[in-house]
Amino acid sequence: MPERSSKKPADVNKLAKAIVDEVTSGQEPEAFVPEAAAKDAKNPAAVALGRLGGKKGGPARAKKLSKARRKEIAKKAASARWKSHNTDA
Repeated sequence: MPERSSKKPADVNKLAKAIVDEVTSGQEPEAFVPEAAAKDAKNPAAVALGRLGGKKGGPARAKKLSKARRKEIAKKAASARWKSHNTDA
């Protein structure tokens, strides 16, 4: 059984043509790869640099904050996470 792709052409006419071609060709359908997806490929070097900066940023920020301020931020984050769980019906 062929794999199904969830990626569909943005243009309805292209989608219709792809469906008609698939049905009338009698061959296995080719995976549709939009042009935008091919252009949006990430540069591995840029990804590594971004990750490196992210790994430095969090600890550096925590080091600058006081213990009381970190506790305040943590409480706010925890209450935001649990907000949807505290529904009194």
